[in-house]
Amino acid sequence: MKVVAWHRSGRVRLPRGEGPWAWLAAGSVSLSLLLLALLLMLLATRGLGHFWPSDVDQVTLADGRVLAGRAVKEAPLPDDQGMERLYRTDNRDLDGDIWEWVPVPDIETLSQPRDLVVLERRRWGAFIGRLVAWLPAQGERREGAAAWDALQARLAALDRQRDAIARLREESLLPLARRLEAEGEHPRTVRALTEVQARIRALHEAMAGDVLILESVDGRRLRQPVEEVLGAMRPNAMGPGAKLVAWGDGVWRFLSEGPRAANAEGGVWPAIFGTILLVMLMSLVVTPFGVLAAVYLNEVAHQGRLTRLVRIGVRNLAGVPSIVYGVFGLGVFVYGLGGRLDQWFFEDSLPSPTFGTGGLLWASLTLALLTLPVVIVATEEGLARIPDRQREGALALGATRLEMLSRVVLPMATPAMLTGMILAVARAAGEVAPLMLVGVAKLAPQVPVDGDFPFLHLERKFMHLGYHIFDAAFHGNDVQAAMPLVYATALLLVLVILVLNLTAIFLRHHLRSRHGSLSRY
Repeated sequence: MKVVAWHRSGRVRLPRGEGPWAWLAAGSVSLSLLLLALLLMLLATRGLGHFWPSDVDQVTLADGRVLAGRAVKEAPLPDDQGMERLYRTDNRDLDGDIWEWVPVPDIETLSQPRDLVVLERRRWGAFIGRLVAWLPAQGERREGAAAWDALQARLAALDRQRDAIARLREESLLPLARRLEAEGEHPRTVRALTEVQARIRALHEAMAGDVLILESVDGRRLRQPVEEVLGAMRPNAMGPGAKLVAWGDGVWRFLSEGPRAANAEGGVWPAIFGTILLVMLMSLVVTPFGVLAAVYLNEVAHQGRLTRLVRIGVRNLAGVPSIVYGVFGLGVFVYGLGGRLDQWFFEDSLPSPTFGTGGLLWASLTLALLTLPVVIVATEEGLARIPDRQREGALALGATRLEMLSRVVLPMATPAMLTGMILAVARAAGEVAPLMLVGVAKLAPQVPVDGDFPFLHLERKFMHLGYHIFDAAFHGNDVQAAMPLVYATALLLVLVILVLNLTAIFLRHHLRSRHGSLSRY
């Protein structure tokens, strides 16, 4: 379509457009998507790349020293003297540190021997060196390829034994210990507990005894108990396929195991479970209260000055810093309600608190209070967009006011309710400050759900992905070593929030298509 403009030279036809604002809006959206893609790429590269078994360099320096490690980064030396390279050498029990800056001009030789071994250990972190010999508890000493084959077979057996011990603890030991604490020293319970402890002790004894003789690249030897070894590989001798399999195994262990070494190593399964459970409980609490409050403000309350003041107050509460809600939850929920519950129902356990300390229940209520204004505002806006003729038509056909609200208005406003829930989930899943006051823990290897009645234990502390990132990044003994896991956990938190939001968006789309175009607001 053309518009006509007049100029001194005569009549001029100009194309009609939206002006610069449309291009500015489109550019802003494109820039935002680009920044989001760059953020995800950074998290994926730094986080997932940590699990790739990179090659190990053996470096000989000009002064005769020999070291082995994985190159991390390079930085310029002062006065333009070249570059220096940071190697992760591990072997903390031998060297006291796992990092070594090496001036690149001082490197005499650099190689990647195929026999270099990387061991993942429960204590002291990883080891980089050579496997000299295998000393079994019973049997002959093995060296070379025979020692490596024996180690691989033994590690597979140790994984099965660790799984058996974990199952015995979760399915038998812990329930019996709780029953013994609740019922007293009943002979049958004591006998069953003793039998389970004996089985666990026997499995531990079967794991012990085997020893590895290890040697660092500079000739120092070390005796390593095999029961402390979690994994072994030779990265320089692995092909792309083997490395891909090892990478997948590392990612799976990160997702399925618990943390260790002060959250600097291991997995984040308890934090994943705690984050999802917390968000689900928060949604179950905040959605009905937020919807009822919005229905009252928009459909029931007299639209006067007091109602307008309430709306202003609700919108202002959405901007209150989250730490304020944490302080409120600590004072009202934990010390107030929790202390009362302990006095009424758990007096025998005092002074050890049951509900009078931070836990999953109080954290869920605190986040529900934090996100309640978001749900109220989104739901009320959806209710306000429903035409009055829908209400009047339902009443004209003989429906009561309650039937009109429950069968006409609320179904049409359901997409708006889910919009509020999506916004609430997006905010609550990433909050850390209030959780530090009302129940999150640095380490809680037991998830709040188990097979012991009442199955869901709301009084227990829990782990959270956001707090796990904060703790690993700022409270670890070696922040540099923990940074890859920080990136991986941050990527995982983004994906968890994305999955939760996509689930709610899918439900909203389904309800929109079900209730027709009138619900498209």
